[in-house]
Amino acid sequence: MKHETKTPIKSEIVREKIAASGIKDFGRASIRELVRLVYDIEAASGDKFIRMEMGVPGLAPPEIGIEAQVAALRQGVASKYSMIDGLPQLKKEASRFAKLFLNVDIKPESCVPTVGSMQGGFVTFMVANRNNHNRKGTLFIDPGFPVQKQQCHALGHEYESFDVYHYRGEKLRDKLESYLQTEQVSSILYSNPNNPTWICLTEEELRIIGELSQKYDVTVIEDLAYFGMDFRHDYSRPGEPPYQPTVAHYTDNYVLMLSTSKAFSYAGERLGLLLISDALFKRRYPDLLRYYDSDQFGHALIYGALYTLSSGTGHSAQYAVAAMLKAVNDGEFNFVEQVKEYQERAQVMKKLMLDNGFRIVYDKDDGHDIADGFYFTFAYPGFSAGDLVEELLYYGISAISLEITGSEHHDGLRACVSQFSLEMEEVLKERLERFHADHR
Repeated sequence: MKHETKTPIKSEIVREKIAASGIKDFGRASIRELVRLVYDIEAASGDKFIRMEMGVPGLAPPEIGIEAQVAALRQGVASKYSMIDGLPQLKKEASRFAKLFLNVDIKPESCVPTVGSMQGGFVTFMVANRNNHNRKGTLFIDPGFPVQKQQCHALGHEYESFDVYHYRGEKLRDKLESYLQTEQVSSILYSNPNNPTWICLTEEELRIIGELSQKYDVTVIEDLAYFGMDFRHDYSRPGEPPYQPTVAHYTDNYVLMLSTSKAFSYAGERLGLLLISDALFKRRYPDLLRYYDSDQFGHALIYGALYTLSSGTGHSAQYAVAAMLKAVNDGEFNFVEQVKEYQERAQVMKKLMLDNGFRIVYDKDDGHDIADGFYFTFAYPGFSAGDLVEELLYYGISAISLEITGSEHHDGLRACVSQFSLEMEEVLKERLERFHADHR
């Protein structure tokens, strides 16, 4: 669009920075490419964007973690390597957390810290997708986090995917089975709550996934990056129902990825946890010997895959997360309560969008209105996803295309609420009203 009228961000600056970015198709632009572009536009224009493109925490980290990490640093842990399989007290508290908030028994030895869930997924692919030479790779229940597919691609693993929106409830069984019966799938991956749509899989759907994983001997990788953040239910009370829904109730062939980035606002220290089924951790796969010195899943993951990537994760951060988990497990720190502000932000942002001609793309969750949380999806009439991403830059708003998430909706964008504060409400309102006026 030539922008005959003046836009909130100077159009010549936006055009110049778009040209310099090298981005040819905004429908396929990566999150980090857009982050860099927006930074460049902000620096050149002096104007601040409403940043919705990247899922970063927008809340302060808990003091419990900071104090424990500082104390560990003062004790000199920065000069020492941590044990590759994790700090003993962290493993203990992770095991307790699994019991108290998931109602799942996982031994401390099966709880392994990684450099965020990003590395956790990577090392899991390195083992779960190599345990049977007749299998080829991962089935993604999409929409999903695009970098996980990039990881498979980097490893040379094949993958398939489908958009789950039209296969909710019992419909999910036939859809999954159509892929699994080929006996080519090594692992299944999904996030719950879902990034980017905020769909939350039900107990019925998790049971279906678990039953089929047992039937076809497929490892389920459950990404719990937004643990407890379906605010329609209170998952904050240790040892009391309701518990965070998980496939671990229906199969013993699972790896859970627990992130501290969003639920604990501790993203910068890059520490996540793999909670591996005890049965899977001890299971032996002769085909793993093609790559590792051990055929035992857990040993191969730690001393074969993880060791080659980083020899473990940051030492002091493990003390921080151990302290936070202990406080949560002891009922002294309500981690869900501290992130509920995201719900309020989503409500405000969605209303402003709807008031100005936008629509919510994934608006239902198994027949119910989608919850308000860390993400939501939106579209505007007459725009493809790529065109909308680009056009919104002129109005000081950034978001990513759903095309890169495996969505069937090529007109939709993902919005993250974390970098929006309620003080920005008037600015967002003015920019959306201007956009709507210019594109009616």
